[in-house]
Amino acid sequence: MKKLLLLVPFALALGACTPTQQGAAIGGASGAAIGSLVAGDKVEGAIVGGAVGTIAGALIGRSQEGSNQCIYRDEYGRRYTAACPSGY
Repeated sequence: MKKLLLLVPFALALGACTPTQQGAAIGGASGAAIGSLVAGDKVEGAIVGGAVGTIAGALIGRSQEGSNQCIYRDEYGRRYTAACPSGY
């Protein structure tokens, strides 16, 4: 329960971020967690994993930012991209 209470403010704060910032935060946290589990030295693994995860997450988030393209499905279930509605 205490862990959940720690995650709620983090999740709420991410809602106000751009996709690049969200990707960097999620990538950094995930990379640090995975790095500390995989590496022999937990601290060094967390630092390296967090740095790599932050960079990768920021790049992925950046690729999704500002494209102004949304993904839709037609009546046959095929996916296609088109301009997002104004204000979206």
